[in-house]
Order: sequence, then structure tokens, then C-alpha cells
Amino acid sequence: MSEVEYEPPYLHPDYRSTVLRAPTHRPVKLPDEWFHRAPGPAFGRISVRPEDADLTRQHRGDPVGERIILSGRVTDSDGRPVRHTLVEIWQANAAGRYVDPVDDHPAPLDPNFTGAGRCLTDGDGRYRFVTIKPGAYPWRNHANAWRPAHVHFSLFGPSLASRLVTQMYFSGDPLIAFDPILNSIPDPRGRELLMSHFDLETTMPEWALGFRWDIVVRGSAATPVER
Repeated sequence: MSEVEYEPPYLHPDYRSTVLRAPTHRPVKLPDEWFHRAPGPAFGRISVRPEDADLTRQHRGDPVGERIILSGRVTDSDGRPVRHTLVEIWQANAAGRYVDPVDDHPAPLDPNFTGAGRCLTDGDGRYRFVTIKPGAYPWRNHANAWRPAHVHFSLFGPSLASRLVTQMYFSGDPLIAFDPILNSIPDPRGRELLMSHFDLETTMPEWALGFRWDIVVRGSAATPVER
């Protein structure tokens, strides 16, 4: 099974937005300009700080919802760690709403939760976030459509052109079976690569449940990308 078969198609009619987004012409090969060889990651004007990885401590009060710890390793297909690379996440709050003007879902916003964070992997390729478990939300793709709880991930490899954008889900969520985005991945083994699992080792007593999700940036076991 090749890594290509793990990837969702650009056009998947059950996911209605792909009808407008999918390319209709053959790809054009761009010249090897500086951008494609620019080293990554890129941090913008503000450097990555340790507190950026705790989404529950970005405001004056505590956010509403179930506190969780997300952690794992970023490796290549040979199991070698991808060190000191930028990992960014964004997500809905516990009520299933994003801090985004486009999100008009009639659920409450949380003044103590913005839903975005970032960190650098350590020397062993490990990352760690403290956050709130996101809620499901309706998304009008089809009749009575609800997205399962998920967290968006962006990772930079050795260059800007190697950026990976994907989504992480929670194993056992009953909405997974009805989600056309996740189920656009044709092979069930590819869908499983996007599932986090409860991890007692990273669970902190009387504080937060831990979930582990490892990310592979290339090769036959590579984490599927978001189209």
C-alpha cells in the first residue's frame, strides 16, 4: 500500500466544498525558486514561547470544558525524530465554536479560550499541548451534518514546502462514521493514522486526561494531509 492511497482525493462529492475547490486542470510545475528551497520553520515576528503550548493559560480565567493533554512524536518513515520543528494547532471550544467571524454556529464563545497554540518539538521529536477537548458542531454539508471532535495540526519539516496540514480525531467518537472529510480517505488504515488514543502515562492525576498521537511526515506510514 503506497502513501498516495492513504491520501484523500482532491474531489470527493460527499464533501461538498471539494466540488468548488478541486483542480480541474493538470498541475503546472513551478520553477525551483528560492521559496521552494527556503528553510523552515517560519515563526513570524514573535518567537515561540513555552506558554504558547498551554491553551488553558492564555487568558485571565480558566476555559470551560474538559482539560486534556495532547502529546506524541514527529518522525520520518524510518523512525528518526523530526527535531525542533514548529507544530501549530487550532480548534473549536468545548461548545463546538471557533473564534472566527465566519462561524455563526449558535453556541457560546468562551472569553477564556482562543483555541490556538504552538510549540517546537524537542530533540526526540516530541510535542506537548494542554488544551480543552473540542466539541462537535454542525456544518451544513448535508442534512443533519455534524463534525466529530477534532484538532487541526500544522507542521513544518525541513523547508516551507514540506508543510503538513491535517486533523486529529478522538478514537471511539460516534460521529466519525458519518464524517465525509475523514471518510474521504479510501483506506481504513489511513483513517486510523488520524486517531488519537487515551494515554494513561501522560494523564495527570486530578488534572487532565492524556491523549497520544504520533505523526509521520513521509513514507508509507505518513500521516494523511488535509486537502
